[in-house]
Amino acid sequence: MSYLSFHLIFLVPPILLMVAFHRRPRRMDDDMRVDLAIPIVCLIAFTYTTPWDNYLVAQEVWWYGANRVVGTIGYVPVEEYMFFVLQPILTGLFLYQYLYRVSPTPSTYASAASWSGAALFAGITGLGAYLLTDGRASTLYLALILVWAPPILAGMWLYDGETLWAFRDSVLVTTALPTAYLWVADAVALHSRIWTISPEYTVGASVLGLPLEEALFFLFTNLLVVQGILLLLYGSHRAVTPDQATRLSAT
Repeated sequence: MSYLSFHLIFLVPPILLMVAFHRRPRRMDDDMRVDLAIPIVCLIAFTYTTPWDNYLVAQEVWWYGANRVVGTIGYVPVEEYMFFVLQPILTGLFLYQYLYRVSPTPSTYASAASWSGAALFAGITGLGAYLLTDGRASTLYLALILVWAPPILAGMWLYDGETLWAFRDSVLVTTALPTAYLWVADAVALHSRIWTISPEYTVGASVLGLPLEEALFFLFTNLLVVQGILLLLYGSHRAVTPDQATRLSAT
């Protein structure tokens, strides 16, 4: 299987299916933010991931089968750049499908949850920084993930954790299901040797047969997509109040 075939099998069909049955978030039929949120997140994802992923390949943390890609730009296959865009589209459209059916859940603990979320991801970032400065080869991939994604997640919770907490059920479901799906797809790709993860730079632990680092990569990237889109749609620097929740749930 080639990397392009991987896209055509695992990413393009569900994207086309969700486009065919496209749903806009509840009560946002004429809101331009719905049209702009996914493209904006795609642009940010592409820009932020490109130098990081090029560094990973340059350091041989992972590599691709030379006969499995159409070409490279820098160190990274063209299909990998496509993935930077296709994953946010996949997860973003799934989020829209979910937001069509649900409403936020306001809570009196929103402010505390906001600070707790920021502290959690800041702590994970600190762990990554420690592992990176520790210098052990086996934790390199893990450290590079932890200092790359969690700082942005911490900033999102610090910026408007109240809104993210109000949509906590949406965050959980629309992160978990695409992540599980991409875990399966990644396992197939690794088995087919479309790409290979260096055993030298990984800790050796696994999640459902996947290297821990790969499992965390898809978890964190889908969290970035989901939370980023939610903040673009609903971010308001204040908790979603019961009155706002009622308005969003009205049909």
